[in-house]
Formats: sequence, structure tokens, C-alpha cells
Amino acid sequence: MTWTRTWLVVGAVVALGVGDGVAAAERPKAEPVVTRAGLAPQLVDGRGADVPFLEQEAENAATDGTVIGPDRTAYTLPAEASGRTAVRLLPGRHVEFTLPADANAITVRYSIPDARDGGGITAPLEVSVNGKRRATMTLTSQYAWLYNQYPFSNDPGADLLHPDWWITECACVPSQTNPPPVISKPFRPSHFYDEARLRLDRTYRAGDTVRLTAGNRAEWTVIDLLDSELVGRPHVEKRALDVRLFGADPTGRRDAAPAIEHAIALARFLNVPVYLPPGTFQVNRHIVVDDVTITGAGNWHTVVKGREVALDPPAPDGSAHTGVGFYGRAAQDGGSRNVHLSGFTIEGDVRERIDTDQVNGIGGAMSDSTIRGMHIHHTKVGLWFDGPMSNTVIEDNVLTDQVADALNFHTGVTDSVVRNNFVRNTGDDGLAMWAEHEQNARNTFDHNTVQTPVLANGIALYGGTDNTVSHNLVADPVREGSGIHVGSRFGAEPFTGHVRITDNTTVRAGTYELNWNIGLGAIWFYALDRDIDADIQAVGNHFLDNTYNAIMFVSDWPVKDLYAIRGVRFADTRVDGTGTSVLSARVMGDATFENTDARNVGAVGVNNCGSFNFPATGSEFTVTDAGGNDGGWLAPWMLPNTITCDDRPQVVPPPAPSAW
Repeated sequence: MTWTRTWLVVGAVVALGVGDGVAAAERPKAEPVVTRAGLAPQLVDGRGADVPFLEQEAENAATDGTVIGPDRTAYTLPAEASGRTAVRLLPGRHVEFTLPADANAITVRYSIPDARDGGGITAPLEVSVNGKRRATMTLTSQYAWLYNQYPFSNDPGADLLHPDWWITECACVPSQTNPPPVISKPFRPSHFYDEARLRLDRTYRAGDTVRLTAGNRAEWTVIDLLDSELVGRPHVEKRALDVRLFGADPTGRRDAAPAIEHAIALARFLNVPVYLPPGTFQVNRHIVVDDVTITGAGNWHTVVKGREVALDPPAPDGSAHTGVGFYGRAAQDGGSRNVHLSGFTIEGDVRERIDTDQVNGIGGAMSDSTIRGMHIHHTKVGLWFDGPMSNTVIEDNVLTDQVADALNFHTGVTDSVVRNNFVRNTGDDGLAMWAEHEQNARNTFDHNTVQTPVLANGIALYGGTDNTVSHNLVADPVREGSGIHVGSRFGAEPFTGHVRITDNTTVRAGTYELNWNIGLGAIWFYALDRDIDADIQAVGNHFLDNTYNAIMFVSDWPVKDLYAIRGVRFADTRVDGTGTSVLSARVMGDATFENTDARNVGAVGVNNCGSFNFPATGSEFTVTDAGGNDGGWLAPWMLPNTITCDDRPQVVPPPAPSAW
């Protein structure tokens, strides 16, 4: 894998801010290039979330900075950038975007260095429109820069958290190796990016220019992209209880939690909504919600913001901290029903990953409920639901910069829908259904966009019955996961009934699996705890610009002769570019392919290792050609189970995707 190893050396220098490269000559005013997940919008038409903002990548804008990337190697700044490319600015340098439509608000995705000993710094970013200075944004790395092994550290100088784990850096278990290996520090830096929002002083027109100029408090500033948006006037909920009437302070100086709770109690009695007007409301703990509607003025206008608070002693559930969040009652206490949250931002203060902490934006159990039009930022998980619960709709939300997942249906969530949500920069799975202890059933993830999950997958299913993943757009997973994942792991209940994976697009997926030292598929199936043998159909999916394989079936080595993946059907699939194969099979089982077209394939079309016993009868994995498979990737000589195994094939970088 020469391609990957070369990226690792070059990218590590960029990621840590060492050296600078040669600044590009300033490009003149550029015509606006609008993208979706770094792609031309027509390539993903009808897939992903319909959002109110327009994305522009910094590398397509006018700049006197340095373009970094492309690079897909974990622990580098370009690898975590949208489209795997960004612009690096020294102090005083700039990147200038031309607005593609009228806008009065911007979101900037950026990275600045960590403090020498961790904990982050702040730095200014000057914003000028049409050559006139309009505002100064304050950038921070206080919510970025994690290091080391899971569950990570904020300390760049920390020793290995798990010296008894095998690591690829030395191909050894450090605590069992003599002499002990020398592990460079900081070890495995990641989660470099954050984003900040800014309301402009007025509405600017299409063709106006927005210039971002780096200040001098940071050694460098990396700009990944700019989202521009036309934000409407604040929503007013007339027939509702305004929290200010109960003493809530909209300036954010005083704790508003008691006032909000008093408003909720009376609103339940009167059967009217609670209104959060424009302003910032300080909340530093969970607001428990049940049978109540809470409506804000819009997530650009109403912000509920809190600091993380240490608990002494820890809570009975193991939480060492609390923070801002809206929680349904616990399932064991009956859960909550008829909760409707909409139109405000939840701004957290989570800077480290502590898995026992309940510091999520929204949590608990909520049935017969809706969550709409929210912006959730800097929490551990945006929405983590512990069921049983049912019939909940989560739609039209923006979930960014989480330390772990954006959303997780955990345990017994049924008949619920997650649609038209935008997710970016999660520290774990973007959207997940995890059927631990109790089955998830009849849920749908539809028309969502998931970008740049730093760890794990864009969309993941762990067990479940009759669940659907449809019309989603997943881009740029970074490491130890990929675009879409179906896994019998983490103690999940078995897959039963059917799984439908329909009309999704992944781009620049198929990541490097650090522990196995192999590349994954853009969609991958993993039999670790048990067989996967449900009725699984993957129809109408597009896998674009795959770093390694488009499709992968795998089991772990200790269970390779125990578990199989059987009966998966692929149809009407497009594969545009693979670094290695279209299909990689590393497990017992079988799959059927119909109307699966592929082009720009870097290695043999089917890399069939089966379960690595290599019997004379052929691989333990069988491939069936149901007809209509074009591009030469599924040649007759490969069928039904020819062994074509190359454990780590040479990677050939695919070309950029184009219209089919």
C-alpha cells in the first residue's frame, strides 16, 4: 500500500503544523463553485439532506494561502477535511469566497493548532465583505485535538492509554515487547476541525465576496469550507408561554434552567407550548421533558448553552459530569411521550470523551415525539436514545462537532424515522441503530447527509429487524469504519426479518482499518458475534471514489470458521472508482449481484479470500451473477467461488467521479 504510506509521512507534517510549503500565488476573484460533500451536486441529486445553506470548498476559492491535500491518511489535516483538501493560511493570509446566492449568515469549518500541552487556544478570523471589514470571528481549538488510543486523551504528551493493545505503529503489543518500542508523541492526533457560525450585519447579494483573513494568534489557520445561508426572521409562537415571563435571562448571564422548568410545568397543565424567544439561555444540566412542546425562534436565533459541570460524587449511572441537554424520562421509569422540540440550538461544552457521561444534547426515551429544526453542537452525542421507545421522528436538524455519535437508536427503538438531517465531524458513527439487549425494529434513516466522521462509520446498523437505510449521502469517513456498515457486534441482537439499503451514495469511503492493517469497503458487512443471514437487499446504491473496496464482507480471524454472511443481494449498483476491488470477501457466505456496473477498478474485480482456508473446492464465499453486471469486474472465471485472494493488494488512486 505504497499510496497510503506515502500519504502518512507527508500528511503527518501538515497535521502537526510543521513546515509550510509554498504559498500559492493569489488567484483572482473566483466564480462560486457550489458542492455537496465536495462533489458536483448533480452527482448526488435526490440523495442526502435538503439543507438551507450552500457549501463552498476553500480550495475552489481565491486565496493567497496553500492548498493542502488531497490525502486520505488518518491523523492528517487534509484527511479530515471535506473532499480531503483544504487551504492553510499563515497570519495575514486569506481565502475569499464569492457568494452564490443572497446570504446573511455563514458557517466556517476550520482548524487551528492545539496548545502545546493540550486544552486548545483561541484566535481571531477577520471577516470582510466586498473589501470592508464586517466582523471578527473567534476560532477555538478547545473542542478539537484528541490523541492516543480509544477513548482518547486531551494530552498530547500522554503515554499509551493501552500498552497491552496491539498497535500497527510497531506491529506489536508494546507492554509485551523487549526492548519496548519508542512511540512518537503526540500519538495519533485527530479530530482537528470545528466550525463557527456568524450572522452578518445585513443581507449580501449573489456575487458579493466574503474574505476570511487569519489573525496572528495562531501559527496557522486551515479553512476547509464556507456554508452561506439566508436566515429568515425569528419565529414567534403566539399561543405559548414565553420563558422570559418566568425569569429566564435571554442574555445568558444567569441560569435559566429553573425558569424553563417552571414554564414547562405550567404549559403541561394548560396544554400549551413553551416558547424560547431570541437570545442565549444558560442551562448547565438536563431539562426533563414529557408531554410538552418547546419551540424556539429558529436555531440561528435561540441558543440554549451550558458549561460542563463535574459531579461529586458521580451519578448512579456512572456520569462524572452533567451539562446542557433535554432528556426524556428513563425507559425504566416509563419513558416520555408527546415531546416536541423545535427551532433552537443546543450548544454544549464537551471537550473529552467519557463514555459513562450523560452529556448528550437530547437523551432518554421519547415515544410519539418529534425533534425538528434543531442545531446541536459540542455535545458528546447529539441524540442518544435508550429505549424501549417508539414512533419518534427526527428531521431537519444540523448536528456537528460531536465527540461521539450524532444520533444513536440504542436498545428497543421501533417505528421511528430519522430524515433530512445534516451531520458533520462526529467522533464516532454519524447515525447508528444499536440493538443491544433488545431489538430495534422498523426504523428508517432516510435522506440524511453524513460528512467526515473521524472514527467509525457514516451510518451503522448493529442488529435489528426490518430496518431501512435509504437516499442518504455519506462522505469522507476517516478511519476504522466506512460509509455504511452492517455489523453483528457490540453484543447486538441478531439481524432478522429484512434490511433494506436503498438508493444511497457514498463518496471517498472505504477507509483503512488500523487494527487489521487492511482497507475496508464503502459498505461493509462484519460477522463478529454471530452469523448475518437476514434478508438483506442493497439496491440502487452508488459507491463513488472508493479508497479501497466498494463492497466488503469480513469476519474476525478468531471466528472466521464459526460465522458466515449469507444471502445478501445487490442490484442496480454503480461503482465509480476503487483503489482496489469492487468486492472483497474475507468470510464464509454468499452474495448475488444483478445490474452492478463498475468502472475505474484498481485491482481484480473480486478479491475472494473466503475464510482463508483455501480448500481445493474453492473459496468459502460464493458469488452469483444474476445478470446485467457491466464493466468486466465480474468475469465468468471468477464464478462461483474462484480464489483470487490478495491479502493487501496494491492501491491505485481512482479518478474523481463523473457523470455516468
